Amino acid sequence: MRPYILIAALSPIAATAAHAQADVATFYKGKTIEMIVGYAAGSSNDIAARALARNIGKHLPGNPTVITRNMPGGGSFVAANYVYNIAPKDGTTLGLMAPTLPIDEKLGTTGVKYASAKFNWLGRETTSVGATITMATSKIKTIADAMTNVVTLAATGAGSTTAIYPNVLNNLVGTKFKLVMGYVGSNEALLALERGEAEAHSTAWEQVTSQHPDWLRDKKINVLVQYALAKHPDLPDVPLATDLVKNDDDRRIMRAVVAAADVGKSVLTTPGVPADRVAALRAAFDATINDADFISDFNASRIAIIPMGGAELQKVVEELGDLPPDLVDKVRKVYLMPDAK
Repeated sequence: MRPYILIAALSPIAATAAHAQADVATFYKGKTIEMIVGYAAGSSNDIAARALARNIGKHLPGNPTVITRNMPGGGSFVAANYVYNIAPKDGTTLGLMAPTLPIDEKLGTTGVKYASAKFNWLGRETTSVGATITMATSKIKTIADAMTNVVTLAATGAGSTTAIYPNVLNNLVGTKFKLVMGYVGSNEALLALERGEAEAHSTAWEQVTSQHPDWLRDKKINVLVQYALAKHPDLPDVPLATDLVKNDDDRRIMRAVVAAADVGKSVLTTPGVPADRVAALRAAFDATINDADFISDFNASRIAIIPMGGAELQKVVEELGDLPPDLVDKVRKVYLMPDAK
């Protein structure tokens, strides 16, 4: 009799789950979900967001349509603030933003109007190792060269790692990057490098591999430094930013800054979404990561899939926003752009 008793005891749970699934399917049927991308079209972040948008709808109950909308500006702050404050809080808005959202919030960076941990984080597609590069024709061939020469560096917004990483390096290591702000995205900044309008650019490494796969292969660029807690497999001989600092205190600061690479290319939804829809979105994200069509999209774009589930990612974001007070003050001094301090 015990097996029958057990089945009877579990059946209300199964019924509740089935009811929740039906409710989610009813809600999403005929709906359109908007994927907000905090970057310009054609960037590696845009490629990652669109790959997910093309494939996640079929894994959601109700099979909603998913469309992509680019909203660049302010290092993803424009998009993050929109998703947090304006977008419907019902699970019909997704977003892929800068991985530095948590630390920017903690430091009180100008333009932040969101609380990172209150977003519902759905999952990570891949990590986002940053790198500073110059063209092979440049006299700046190593990071040591950037410590003895002023180097014009094309950057986007103050909240973007294209500006944050070299700015921190200037303050902690003594490089002489002169940031030229206002490029719409990394594609435009990389074009500026090719044209000789700027000498350097900091970007996600996958931006280079996806848009210019021949650059490393044919030795058309110099990779000066990489920003992450561990070296990218493509760049075994390129120094980590954490290797360049001079003492343990500065190393703590640098590690706090480059830890954003662990957030990487992650997808979130708004605060306030009902729990059953968050669960459905996370399950759909996980299914999409293993979807053959999605994997094919990523393989075609030359971006490696290094996923993380939504619950684990939520904890990572919360921990990044939980820096000790003494470290917050030290990071703020080297992190914020001069006009944002």
